Amino acid sequence: MSDTHDTKDELAERLVDQALGEVLGKKQPPDLTESILKAAQPVMVPARSASVRTRYAVAACLFVAASGALLAYSVVTNELLTVAYRGGSPVTAELQTPTSRGSFVSEATERDEAVLIDRSESVQGMYGVQKPTYTGGMGGMGGMAGAGMGGAAGASGGLTGTGYTVSELNSIPNGGTRGAMGMEAARGGGFPGFDPRFGTAGPNALAGKGEPDQGRGPGEGGDRYSRIVENPFLLATENPLSTFSIDVDTASYAKVRRYLLDNNMLPPPDAVRIEEFLNYFSYDYPGPEDEKPFAAHVEVAACPWQPEHRLVRIGLKGREIPNDERPASNLVFLVDVSGSMQPENKLPLVRRAMRMLVEQLGENDRVAIVVYASATGLVLPSTPGYRQSDIVAALENLQAGGSTNGGAGIRLAYDTATANFIKGGTNRVILCTDGDFNVGTTSTAELERLVQEKAQTGVFLTVLGFGMGNHNDDMLEKLADKGNGNYAYIDSEQEAKKVLVDQMGGTLVAIAKDVKVQVEFNPRRVGGYRLIGYENRMLRAEDFNDDKKDAGEIGAGHTVTALYEVVPAGATADIPGVEPLKYQKRTDLTEAAAGDELLTVKLKYKKPDDEKSQQALEYPIKDAGNEFGKASADFKFAAAVASFGMLLRDSAHKGTTSYDAVIEIAQDGLGADGH
Repeated sequence: MSDTHDTKDELAERLVDQALGEVLGKKQPPDLTESILKAAQPVMVPARSASVRTRYAVAACLFVAASGALLAYSVVTNELLTVAYRGGSPVTAELQTPTSRGSFVSEATERDEAVLIDRSESVQGMYGVQKPTYTGGMGGMGGMAGAGMGGAAGASGGLTGTGYTVSELNSIPNGGTRGAMGMEAARGGGFPGFDPRFGTAGPNALAGKGEPDQGRGPGEGGDRYSRIVENPFLLATENPLSTFSIDVDTASYAKVRRYLLDNNMLPPPDAVRIEEFLNYFSYDYPGPEDEKPFAAHVEVAACPWQPEHRLVRIGLKGREIPNDERPASNLVFLVDVSGSMQPENKLPLVRRAMRMLVEQLGENDRVAIVVYASATGLVLPSTPGYRQSDIVAALENLQAGGSTNGGAGIRLAYDTATANFIKGGTNRVILCTDGDFNVGTTSTAELERLVQEKAQTGVFLTVLGFGMGNHNDDMLEKLADKGNGNYAYIDSEQEAKKVLVDQMGGTLVAIAKDVKVQVEFNPRRVGGYRLIGYENRMLRAEDFNDDKKDAGEIGAGHTVTALYEVVPAGATADIPGVEPLKYQKRTDLTEAAAGDELLTVKLKYKKPDDEKSQQALEYPIKDAGNEFGKASADFKFAAAVASFGMLLRDSAHKGTTSYDAVIEIAQDGLGADGH
């Protein structure tokens, strides 16, 4: 790109010229075959002298044509491109002005064709959909496979967004470009992120040139995340206790993987929850050898990104329960069937995923299915597991349409689970949704209170997130947290198999709840520390002994990992302290502080059916001074995962780490994890 200061129109014109130049064959992408170029030649040639917006619309439409779409439309220029195919190859392309938006949508609906919509006020954003699959949310001009075309290279950089299916377009009222499309253009990647050879975002997009819209509220498009403020370093003398709830969610890693691999772009920093990165993977921690539900393992070695610091890994391993010994399950599938769930990676994937789970159930298990959209209903009463064909048939009959009344669905699902409660069994609601609640109870706080209230019935919650573009990660994570639950993101059948088949026990069977961790640091050995991740799981020191304070659950076979970066006592560290107190002095250190213990880990938990915590488990830990190279493979891999998360977040505490270092450390720590 030139260093000259172009006007917006000049920049847009230059980018469009570049796009058309490539499409016309100067750098012909393999996807744009000679037959496509030949068919579209009558459209492209006059477009060279047309307006900037028309030229861009044509360039974008040609990318759609390359993916097999029959029809494309630009709201800005009100132009319709139709491509005729014969024998799988395009033979003619024609640019025309339809009499009305409604007429072309109607025609497209009848022919079940793909539609491309330019939603921007100017040349600032192009959004793609291919019925019935979602293909929006691209960065720069980087298209996803199947979309054939990405976000536009606009005057202020390419913008991204969410696609609509034909049926959704039909329901959108007229009223201007932005009003008709129902949302503003999103922030995006810019032209340098486009690689025309692959129809996807190029390396510049991966380098941070784009990110999807994070939205503004229910029904307003864009993925939504809760803001994360990283845990700071704290002085051990002033903050000797660090207390947090465990977290077995894995959604963040699966979602970020999709940004990187499918969208070829860096994720929004708030999408990266490092604890969920760590806990996505299984580790070779030994399980308990006594009656306790889990075993704890602590390891200390040098910190790879800050060698003068120490890294402490706390690992928990839940008791394994073989499937044939699993307690009977009373499950309620709560399925979002609103209009936003139409794309292939939403409701169709939900049906396939839940079928996998059904096929694992036994004759003593039961399944009910509750659906919600504009209205809520029980489509399958609680049905024995041996009637798998009836359960699968009910799943296959689910169709998407209407708005989303999630609150009503949650109430009915919990009522159904409570009515069929199995004492001593697994009682769980499994919520499958994109989280785009837009009617009824839509406030995240109100939904949190609702789920927290229903959790008192003894029914646990699993939240499975689907889709991208209007995925309300913020709300879904909080619902799982308040509902004694776990949260996973399902983006493929492989991920569904991991969560619902391979890790079925961990997903469904809680072996302990309200699991809390409290670490006491010895100020003679520790100058400062920080917990990596778990920002939204932090507890007050007093909460550790408060049985009314909710915390996370651990499922059968689950592994839980947490990392502390520790600054040794006497080491140089820029950690702010507080002014001396006026009315009291700090207490003297105990005799135990004079010993060689670095810290003590304490754990508290409740049995799944109890409301009183068990006696706290205590593990005093010493530091043998191990170098990082002598650490276990699990330790190294966890350090690599945390480093990766800090790089993606551009953490202020990432130290000397790099992507090359992450790869090197991860390879050294690879184990037998099949995922």
